[in-house]
Amino acid sequence: MKDFLDILHHEFELPLSNPVLVFALILLIILVSPIALKRLNIPGIIVLIISGIVIGPYGFGILEQSSAIDLFSTIGLLYIMFIAGLELDMNQFKANKNKSFLFGFFTFIMPLAIGFPVCFYLLGFDFNASFLTASMFATHTLLTYPIVSKMKVSKNEAVAITVGGTILTDTAVLIILAVIMGNHEGTLNMAFWQRLIISLSIFSAIIFLVVPRIAKWFFTQMENEKHSHYIFVLSVVFIAAFMAELAGVEPIIGAFLAGLGLNRLIPHSSALMNRIEFIGNSLFIPFFLISVGMLVDVSVIFSGPMALIVAATLSVVALFGKWLAAFFTQLVFKYSGSQRKVIFGLSSGHAAATLAVIIVGFNAGIIEENILNGTIILILVTSIVATLATERAAKKMAEEARELSAVDVKNSEAYKSESILLPIANIRNFDKLLEFAILIKDKSSPNPISILSVVPNNEEAEVNIARATEKLEDFVKQASAAETNVNILAAVDHNVAAGIARKSKEIIADLIILGWPTQKGLMDKLIGKKMERIISATSKTSFVTYFDRPLATHKRIFIIAPPLAEKENGFDLWIRKIDLLAKELSVSVLVNCTSETASEIKKKIRELKSDSPFEYRKFSAWEDFLILGKDMLEDDIVVLVSARKGSISFQSVLPTIPAKLEKYFFDKSRIIIYP
Repeated sequence: MKDFLDILHHEFELPLSNPVLVFALILLIILVSPIALKRLNIPGIIVLIISGIVIGPYGFGILEQSSAIDLFSTIGLLYIMFIAGLELDMNQFKANKNKSFLFGFFTFIMPLAIGFPVCFYLLGFDFNASFLTASMFATHTLLTYPIVSKMKVSKNEAVAITVGGTILTDTAVLIILAVIMGNHEGTLNMAFWQRLIISLSIFSAIIFLVVPRIAKWFFTQMENEKHSHYIFVLSVVFIAAFMAELAGVEPIIGAFLAGLGLNRLIPHSSALMNRIEFIGNSLFIPFFLISVGMLVDVSVIFSGPMALIVAATLSVVALFGKWLAAFFTQLVFKYSGSQRKVIFGLSSGHAAATLAVIIVGFNAGIIEENILNGTIILILVTSIVATLATERAAKKMAEEARELSAVDVKNSEAYKSESILLPIANIRNFDKLLEFAILIKDKSSPNPISILSVVPNNEEAEVNIARATEKLEDFVKQASAAETNVNILAAVDHNVAAGIARKSKEIIADLIILGWPTQKGLMDKLIGKKMERIISATSKTSFVTYFDRPLATHKRIFIIAPPLAEKENGFDLWIRKIDLLAKELSVSVLVNCTSETASEIKKKIRELKSDSPFEYRKFSAWEDFLILGKDMLEDDIVVLVSARKGSISFQSVLPTIPAKLEKYFFDKSRIIIYP
């Protein structure tokens, strides 16, 4: 018994050293603390930081800084930056890149301009210390990005320019750090600048030119090895972070650029994206927030009046500089109050780059202990202020977005309760069909995606239904990984087309997505029946699809629309779906149509307030359809907007074009739309 008590005492001796116990304690904090304090309306981020203070070496000393905690903290920080780059709407970023540059300039120059005279004249620091401390004010860490992501406002323009500005200002500050260190050590010469420029150029080329090509090849060759996709992505993040260090900048820059490099290859509604966010938000990011708290030494406040004065001054200057940058950004771009607050909230948190700057400066003897202690307090203060500001602003923005969408819903009840039907033809290629349906599904609709299997009405009907249901279980898991509900349906009917038509009416389907016939000859048998019968048996908008590669590896949507396509009832629906697909894949859209149709599409895109890059080319030579081949790219998704017989936009040449698509463009992904 005594031996057991000795072992127990040793294991629980503070600070805890057993790695299993340490990990269990941190997991318990991540699980319990946000739940316990939720009723007090304290944001989870603040709870985790405070928890880190309590258990850290400057609190009750339950845990000490160790290599294991540093490792998980680094992973969490890199994860935040990676997700920020990955979730950035590239179409929106391209459309607003000048705004990101201007905000990056504001949020860099204003804190620097205010901070330097305060440090140099008011606090009496020397030039190097003043300039280094002032540059620290210009940095910010996207501590509160998980809040805007959780609130579903991460694609708001204000968020996009803040994230874009982050990389600009942090890169500039970290380059300033390298310059000051070079000046301090006497190595600031032409060779220093040449080495820095060359290394950063090589690193950028690898991230934006080499990595996307490797990722595209990997996702294509290992398409069915879904578990390996996440490991590949994680490997890219850490290799990029290490390469950034070799290039002379902080690893967080590499992680962010890795997110940008992989952005287009990981759709926002995909299962892979869901896995990345789930693991990061559940484990790595909370670990980082706890580790930030462990750095905070509250006792420095009571170590003397100078420490308190420095801490208060640094905190006020840092927050005021960021608020001023957000205020001027609001004035220039005419943003709302909630957008200004979310910009301030996202950009006012200091942690990663701030610590990097100050600790490097302290170790080099450029800054004194009071600045180091004041910076630790600044991290705590700005983390709390940033969290509260972001939480309130994101809630307000989410409410505003819901009010706007509510107006749209009133105008279109069918869109609110959108229902998609997927009749199954060939289970071998069905995973791409389901992935396509997940990407274009209206996320606000509570209805699941319905997968339909039509079986012959004979003595084996019940057995066939059971077999079909069993085969579809894997696809239910695939949809679940992307947080999409799937409903498996079965219809017993002698006529497949009639069974699909009847079931589409029963579930009030808005859209039917069909796989391309796998047998020779276009519009041949689908589950033993003619595709034409399915199209003619229902008036629902139908997509007939074929994808020869993973959806995320495409680079453009190439649309061919007939004259008067805008007069069809399903015009609004397919425009919404193409726009949504373009956003998910971060690709451009080229529309070949008449000027009248182009005008109506432009109008619809304005109504959707979409940033998707649509281009238009005039086309009317339908008898010479193949001429369009010279404008198609290898990675295009070719979309033919067709029409049913007797409809407004129908013309005699339309039924012959699908055969031409299959014969001459067999190596391209293609969609035929029947409004």
